Amino acid sequence: MKTLQNLVGGIWEDSLSDALLDVVNPATEDVVARVPGGCRRDVDRAVAAAARAQPAWAALPVAERVAHISAWADTVAEHADELAGLECREMGKPTGIGRTFIDGAVAGLKAAAAQALSYGFEETIGHPDGSATRVLRHPLGATAVITPWNFPVPMVLGALGPLLAAGNTVVVKPSELSPMSAVRLFELLNLPPGVVNLVLGDARAGVPLAEHEEIRLVHFTGSVEAGRKVGAGTGRLLHRAVLELGGKDPVVIDSGVDPAATAAAVAFGAFVNTGQICTSMERVYVHQEIADEFIDALVQAAQTYTMGDGHDEGVMMGPLVDGRQRDIVRRHVADAVERGATVRAGGIDPDGKGFFYPATVLTGVDESMLVMKEETFGPLAPVVVVASFEEGLERASRSRFGLAATVYTDDPDHIAAAARLPAGVVWINQWQGGGPERLYEPAGDSGMGATGSTAAYDAATRAATVHIAPRPTP
Repeated sequence: MKTLQNLVGGIWEDSLSDALLDVVNPATEDVVARVPGGCRRDVDRAVAAAARAQPAWAALPVAERVAHISAWADTVAEHADELAGLECREMGKPTGIGRTFIDGAVAGLKAAAAQALSYGFEETIGHPDGSATRVLRHPLGATAVITPWNFPVPMVLGALGPLLAAGNTVVVKPSELSPMSAVRLFELLNLPPGVVNLVLGDARAGVPLAEHEEIRLVHFTGSVEAGRKVGAGTGRLLHRAVLELGGKDPVVIDSGVDPAATAAAVAFGAFVNTGQICTSMERVYVHQEIADEFIDALVQAAQTYTMGDGHDEGVMMGPLVDGRQRDIVRRHVADAVERGATVRAGGIDPDGKGFFYPATVLTGVDESMLVMKEETFGPLAPVVVVASFEEGLERASRSRFGLAATVYTDDPDHIAAAARLPAGVVWINQWQGGGPERLYEPAGDSGMGATGSTAAYDAATRAATVHIAPRPTP
């Protein structure tokens, strides 16, 4: 059984921790690798390596850093099928879906790094008195990226571009549930030693990394509870944190849209990756004028989401990542049914091994139910029928979360009104739409810190001003 190693200063080495954790294939429940539990000494070594490498990396011209990153992205693209296969083994994602997201992440990495070529790392402003003000954006130094288990490769690639292109070095800690693809990702690394380092483990590695005095910024994606701890730790050090946490994303469906086409789009937004996406559609509000047609079409769509091992052809949904995650989904469905909801599709565990749960549609739900209040992170689509578009928007806004929201409408006034939803991203008529210029900050308990486009570079750099006045004359 392979035991995974850390990458420190360009060298693969065993953890200094004695603890080992099993990496389990959630489709078969077989152990496929072992990962160290991690420890502070592992973190100290990785952070020291990042700190040593940072001055030389920052001294490279921006265009040279971008070229290094782009070349690595090209290498990753050549191994996308292999990486998707590893993601399938460790967390269940069907390989075709995994490949699609990895391809998108590679393109995103290249686009984000290329933005460094036009970013204002140095700007000079002249003044009428002959003086000048130089505004400089310096790299922060050693930074940390802590990623969740649901998109092991894309989440790492999505965070690294601006951090590296701005001249920082990075220590990455992936989830202990899905570390194999991250290890392979960094086996493909062709950046200078120490620019990117990898530390494996659970909270025994994550906590000392997030609270390390030499880590100037922590980019964390995960639960609200863990995010609060990261924010508190960085706050004590007066260091930065970019936090993308939970979501309970709504979708509001207007009366004028095509019910069947919209239902197919909502099914994808609710069930892809077995609902294990921070921006999954977890609350559905549909106008009463098309509700019956929409719900019937959504039920039919849910029944087409075949379950199985993600390596098998035709499988649309893999398992949930582990038994604990499936228990959360079961609990949310049971609570909804006890409170009067109706299961229109799914809702019953299949027989056999694997942490599978079917695509499930619930109707008759309300805001008192767990499935409408807490993040489910599973293949559930709870549907609420509303009397008007305005009611849909109002009810969609009733959440402590504010990561993203989706609206389907052709009405220009309703499109304008949708922009007021309290979310970092609002998609109109296309879930997950947008390009590299996208810039957002989560609202409420969904996180803090703007990211994307120039905001990611603002977060990855420290502004300084140098004012130059003419020399005094006699």
